[in-house]
Amino acid sequence: MTIHLKTAEDIAQMRVACRLAAEVLDYIAPFVQAGVTTGKLDALCHAYMRDEQGTVPAPLNYAPPGYPPFPASICTSVNDVICHGIPGDRVLKNGDIVNLDITVITKEGYYGDTSRMFIVGEGSILAKRLCQITFECMWKGIDQVRPGAHLGDIGHAIQQHAEQAGYSIVREYCGHGIGKNFHEDPQILHYGRPGSGIELKPGMIFTIEPMLNAGKRDIRTMPDQWTVKTRARSLSAQWEHTVLVTDSGHEVLTVSAGTQPRPSQAAPAAA
Repeated sequence: MTIHLKTAEDIAQMRVACRLAAEVLDYIAPFVQAGVTTGKLDALCHAYMRDEQGTVPAPLNYAPPGYPPFPASICTSVNDVICHGIPGDRVLKNGDIVNLDITVITKEGYYGDTSRMFIVGEGSILAKRLCQITFECMWKGIDQVRPGAHLGDIGHAIQQHAEQAGYSIVREYCGHGIGKNFHEDPQILHYGRPGSGIELKPGMIFTIEPMLNAGKRDIRTMPDQWTVKTRARSLSAQWEHTVLVTDSGHEVLTVSAGTQPRPSQAAPAAA
């Protein structure tokens, strides 16, 4: 495992890339309404990145070994889609939940990666609770990030909060290091044991992006080789931030004017 500790210049560039990714979500939020297609959301985001930001959508034509090129600029994962949903003709309807996953590449070559959940219209109590607990899980993980902590501390905090709420953690997908590459070491599991895994050091930058299912954690991959759904056809939710390990704790990099504040339930205990 090769983990690249970021320089001061890297960190400054990553702040820009991650803010730009978050601003795409700010821009698209008003368009996430009943009647819009996921393909329209993709087209709007693509145009905003290209014409307003001067960034490149990282998912477009992304093709890791064994996969066909991803055919869109964002991922749109609706209801029982866990991740990597391909935008298309699907029309959002009242009560749907959708994760929009955004990754931009700046002209300097740095990647910014973040995602948010959106509830279309008036969601069910189940949908709202799943989205909220998943949001809290992400922050429970973020709150573990500091020099000297371990990756297992992040995963344990997320797993404990999710399972106490009655949800399951998807284990096939995880967070990842990021910088001048879309995916770098280390992998950030969203389950684990306290004190296990590598020790965190200042200069690490990685995503924390838990995926929670309302039913069992089992997955099924669609014939397009990208779209991943819950095997039980239950709802699934995901939130994602990119986080820097600082000398004294952490800094969340994927922040913008529209970024949802830390939930009070996930705030660290007072000293």
